Amino acid sequence: MRGRLLSVLFPVLLPAVAAAEGDEARRIASNVWFVNHFMAVENVSYGSRRDPFHVANLQAKGKAKAYALERHLNNAWKEGGLRARDLVIFRSGKLRGTGILVDIPRDTKRPLGFSIWLPALRKVRRHTEPDQGDAWGGSLFTYGDIYLRRPEDERHELLGEETFEGCLGMVERELKGAPPASCVPRGRPVWRLRSHTRFENWWYDYRETLVDRETFADYRSVYYKDGKPVKVIDKDWRSMGLEDGRGQYWLYWYGKDLRDGREGLAWAGREQIRWNREVNPKLWSLATLRRLSR
Repeated sequence: MRGRLLSVLFPVLLPAVAAAEGDEARRIASNVWFVNHFMAVENVSYGSRRDPFHVANLQAKGKAKAYALERHLNNAWKEGGLRARDLVIFRSGKLRGTGILVDIPRDTKRPLGFSIWLPALRKVRRHTEPDQGDAWGGSLFTYGDIYLRRPEDERHELLGEETFEGCLGMVERELKGAPPASCVPRGRPVWRLRSHTRFENWWYDYRETLVDRETFADYRSVYYKDGKPVKVIDKDWRSMGLEDGRGQYWLYWYGKDLRDGREGLAWAGREQIRWNREVNPKLWSLATLRRLSR
């Protein structure tokens, strides 16, 4: 009743309020992107050749398939019109010896470039930007989740504020080296952000994300299709201790497909994560990919 009364008394003011809420939602979404792409630091590395981090894919039934890898992101790249370069090297599993070098342009309208070292062919192949819905490395996580989804690819609305309850998700089956479920976000003040995809006939219609109101860390995203939840991704974010509170690193990503029961987990130990190091920029080169066969 009160809402209907306000709409009658102040019909001109309501669109302005909605616009202001939309601006706030877009601001939150942009800061979430900032956190996920480690923009608070010049570089960040996950794992190394001798001490890689791990990703596991778990079918609803059957044995888990895990593989080791390392990732090095350079956010201070200054050549060729690029904003950043991202290097991933697979150290075990079917993709062992495969390397991926991603060129990230400053112009956000330009597509990302992918150079892939294929050990069986002993050649570097260049690929166009994949579809955002494609699985990354055969995992539950998509290229959109990791690289490609931009704030402008969705329409955002702020649903309100609440407190994060419970703990983050974690695989229940025994998985060697997997961490316990994190309860770090419990009790944290969060926004609930709803983001509608702008792509037609997409695999999800919208997702609802719980975002830390201080750090902009996205602890949980639930994806919906036809009004039903179809997938959830939880992230265990921790502070880098920087002046900019958006400087965060994750210890694990957990995902579950709610339709078929598949699960995914990417995890690293704190000692495997380094940032703002003095690193030779030649690490992010095609020469690095070619040396993988040695």
